[in-house]
Parts: sequence; C-alpha cells; structure tokens
Amino acid sequence: MATNEATAPAKINLCLYLTGLREDGYHLLESLVVFADLGDRLRVAPADELTLTVDGPFAEGVPTDGGNLVLKTAERLRTLRGVTAGASIQLTKHLPHGGGIGGGSSDAACALSLLADLWQVAPLTTVEALPLGADVPVCLCAPQAMEMRGIGEDLTPAPYQPEGWLVLANPRVAVPTGAVFALHDRISDFSPQGMEPLDGIGKPDDFVAWLRRQRNDLTRVACEDGIAPVIGDVLAALRVFAEVAEMSGSGSTCWALFRDEATAQTCADAIAADHPGWWVRAARLLLRGKPARA
Repeated sequence: MATNEATAPAKINLCLYLTGLREDGYHLLESLVVFADLGDRLRVAPADELTLTVDGPFAEGVPTDGGNLVLKTAERLRTLRGVTAGASIQLTKHLPHGGGIGGGSSDAACALSLLADLWQVAPLTTVEALPLGADVPVCLCAPQAMEMRGIGEDLTPAPYQPEGWLVLANPRVAVPTGAVFALHDRISDFSPQGMEPLDGIGKPDDFVAWLRRQRNDLTRVACEDGIAPVIGDVLAALRVFAEVAEMSGSGSTCWALFRDEATAQTCADAIAADHPGWWVRAARLLLRGKPARA
C-alpha cells in the first residue's frame, strides 16, 4: 500500500471562556474553534513495527518515543480496534510547539485519520479520542468551524463559517498549558456566562462585531510575569493593523483577522521585519473542501 499523507491544520481559538472547574480538576470551557490552511505534515506507510520520525523547522525537542501524542494516538487506535500491524509515521513540524494552536492535537487527529485508512479500521469516536487530550476531538472535525463546550467533548458545527485571513504571530516562547490554567485558578474567577450565540450572523461585518465582544479568559494570565509577558507585545503589534486580535488557546500564538490576503500579508511582513525572532505567518481560514498547506 502506498504512503498516505496529509496536513494537520493549525487550530485557532477565536475566543475561550473558562466557565467552571469539575471536581476531578478538568476545566469547563466554551470556545469557537477554526482552522487555518497551514500546519504540520504527516506521512504514514505500512511497516512491521510502529515507529515515528520527526523532522522540519520545529523538530528540535519533539520526542519520538511513547511520550509523543502521535504515537500515543496510534497505540490507542491499535488497542481499541484490535490492530496488530505496524506503521512508519513521519511528522514534519512546521508549527511552533507550546503555541496554543493545537499542533500536537491536530497531529494526533491527522494521524488517526491516516492510520485508520492504512489499517482499514474505523477512526476513533469523540468519546474514544477525548482521553488523548481536550483538543483532539475538535481537531477531528477540521476544517469545519466548531463550537466547543464541556471539557472538549461537546462539539457543534458553528452556525456561521468565518471566512477571510489570519495573521498568526508567535514570539518563539513556549507556554506550558498546565501552568497557565493553574495560574488562572489562583488569580481569576470563572465566568458562568460563556460566548454569545452565533445565531443570526450572516455576513463578515456581523462576525467582526461579534468577535469584538468576545474574549480569551487566559490572555491576561498568560501575559503575567513568569509565564510570557511578551504576549502583550505580540497583541499590541497585531492591533496596529487589525480590527480584532486575540491570543489562541493558552498561548503563546496570537491571531488577527483580515478580510483579504493582501492586507494580511502586509501585516505579516511588517511584523516579521520589526521582530525577526518571531514566527509570523499569514494564513487563510479553512473552509470544507479546501485543503490545508504545510
């Protein structure tokens, strides 16, 4: 069987509300998740053993043993589907890790799809994938924009599919998700009121107005000393050019929304020139039927 390959698209949280904390320590959340047309690249091929190799501009520090979520995902699929075959998995890392744009989770979701096809078994369901991480189920829904609730298991296709372009900017500082959530629990309250409904939005102007009224409950936390105060600088740089900009997930990648490619690229070029140490990219919002690029 020939090698199968695909791009694992970047996952962007356009808003993120923490609405509560369960007794087991899991956070309840509400978020609007979209996907961008760039990401890591995965290739799988038949093999006797299950192996992973990693290359690409962000390969450094990525484990190739059982600590990698892609291998954990492959092992879970094999266990739950009774697969005995192996696979050779190659992961090319184009996205910064620890960036809040679902690199590892999207890689896992992409690997699930490719391996299920390779081994001719059913992919994992949302319930089966949830133990791999809160973002894995929503990444299985790419490229559809999704409303995510609960601890990541309550997924609904967004009634409005945003279009346009994003500029993604990351200061090359990895933000540990656990540390951000723990600090939030110490210094911030939970907000029982989540994101506003998307019903009734029918055009880009309506959506931009909606976005302006939303927030990410982790932005202030991530900007604290000891986490990544440079995120405040990233947001300030984006807001020079954009109507709306915010941090994605737990950071450190921030996004800004634009109507067209030319304006987005102008913003990306200017920020990259001013901050050559940052990772900055312009990316189209994915729509169903339009593949992501590596």
